[in-house]
Amino acid sequence: MLIFDGDCKFCSSSARAFVRMTKNRIATAPYQRSDLAALGLKLTDCEQAVQYVGDRGIQSGHLAIAQGLIDSKTIWSMAGYALKWPVVTSVAFVVYHWVAKNRHRLPGGTPACAIDGR
Repeated sequence: MLIFDGDCKFCSSSARAFVRMTKNRIATAPYQRSDLAALGLKLTDCEQAVQYVGDRGIQSGHLAIAQGLIDSKTIWSMAGYALKWPVVTSVAFVVYHWVAKNRHRLPGGTPACAIDGR
């Protein structure tokens, strides 16, 4: 299951794109409407980055997206594997955190998307 910020329009749009890419094979839900404790997640982690709960445990940020793509067993699985390659994952880490920090400035983003204090 991919857990995202349902109050952020940018995140919600990204989650809808993820659902299309994975052909609805991976469940998605906003953290605001999820039983985080049952999933083994912390609120503060969900506020900072997308989370993925799967057979291999919990992944966060770009690794959450990568594992979700891999687990979807679609053509996008290849992109998920590529996101875990050493050089690519280093760049993806930086890009993901820049996007997360600036999501309120991106298309569809609103002031509600801003991560407090970041």
